[in-house]
Amino acid sequence: MLICILSILGSAVLSYFILRNNASEQSRTQMQKKSDAMMSALDYAVSHSQVDTKDLPSVLGNEIFEISDINKQDIILYDLQGDYLISNKDFNLVSPKKVPMDIVNDLLTSDKRLDKKSYDDKTKSTVTSSYMILKNNMLEAIAIVYFPYYHNDSAYLDVFNKYVKYIILIDLFIIIFSIWLSWLISKNLTNTLTRFSERINRINFFQKDLRPIRYYKNDELGTLVKAYNKMILQIQDQKERLSHTEREHAWREMAKQVAHEVKNPLTPMKLTIQNFERKFDPNDLQIREKVKKMSSTVIDQIDLIATVASAFSQFAQLPEKNNEVFNLTKEISHIIEIFSGDRIFLHSNRNDIMINMDKIYLNRIITNLVTNARQAEFPGREMIINIDVEQISKRIFVVVSDNGTGIPDEILERIFEPNFTSKSSGMGLGLTMVRKMIQDYNGEITVKSETGKGTQFTISLPSNI
Repeated sequence: MLICILSILGSAVLSYFILRNNASEQSRTQMQKKSDAMMSALDYAVSHSQVDTKDLPSVLGNEIFEISDINKQDIILYDLQGDYLISNKDFNLVSPKKVPMDIVNDLLTSDKRLDKKSYDDKTKSTVTSSYMILKNNMLEAIAIVYFPYYHNDSAYLDVFNKYVKYIILIDLFIIIFSIWLSWLISKNLTNTLTRFSERINRINFFQKDLRPIRYYKNDELGTLVKAYNKMILQIQDQKERLSHTEREHAWREMAKQVAHEVKNPLTPMKLTIQNFERKFDPNDLQIREKVKKMSSTVIDQIDLIATVASAFSQFAQLPEKNNEVFNLTKEISHIIEIFSGDRIFLHSNRNDIMINMDKIYLNRIITNLVTNARQAEFPGREMIINIDVEQISKRIFVVVSDNGTGIPDEILERIFEPNFTSKSSGMGLGLTMVRKMIQDYNGEITVKSETGKGTQFTISLPSNI
């Protein structure tokens, strides 16, 4: 309603000035046309012979009435001293009787039309008094022509009043429409909030795939969605930390078990060799049998150690890969949706970069690199993360760059080492795991960084489609 009221006031004020200016312009145009027509008629009347000022009453005695009737306009002629000569009106009705000398001097000096405005109380209208020089066929000034032009400046107010009535009717319709639209918007807002509430209530820490809410409008609800997606990210981060803790505990238990299993076969191997050395006799006829028996015993124990090592190796491996063909750019776009509150920009030189890969592997790789970039934000600088996907010949490149704090040179070479981390939290397995997964696809990852400017990770993978 406030907008409608402001619309009425704005339209009314604007219309008032437009109509007033149009009325003034129309009045000026009409006056110009009348003055041109009358002067043309007067010029024609005095062009048949060489006429002087004193000849005008006789030359224009009848012509002036005809010209006045045709143009519906009063005409008064004065001599070059400003004294009355002739008019279409009776002398007693003529006003003014004499032209002021300042007007006469201005006319003779400029030789142009001179207009003087005044207000007539009798007719309640504005009077524009026009003075012009009349010349004979020798282009000599012979008289001053005066004619009054009456026009009502308030005539446009009738049009204005009618226009405002229409505006009010239209705005009344807009008000009714606005009430309906506001009800519709509030209903939609309520439904959206209800949907968000249901999504939040369904959050489960043990859920494998916590999906973010897709909402791209920059409004109050957008802030709520960003907070929700940020919470989802924190939950996933905590789940990852918990997973790391569990794996670390499993590693410790497995290390104890491996140490125990390795130690068990070493003892009989040692006793067998010591016993063989003590009883060794090169002249013994059964020496070959004894050597063969000792070798068999040692080999059996070695095989046992190899079995333990193989089991340990299988435990250390990543989950089994489940490869599938998908669009790399689109999949990365889906992955970074969880970071909707950040300025992350995805660029690609092609829309159809296909790859045969495990989506879980790719998700862990991109999420880890983006999370590291977010945690390296430079104080006082807005974090910007760019992800560039390119396919050049038979290689696919994924570049993740940021404008964060960067990595110092002294630790840059160690960031892929297991258990190495420069953060106060974390186990230092993230980038090690990323490199291992990339290497599983015959790829490689490199890093460039400059302290205070940012870091760039470049992943190079072979095109396997």
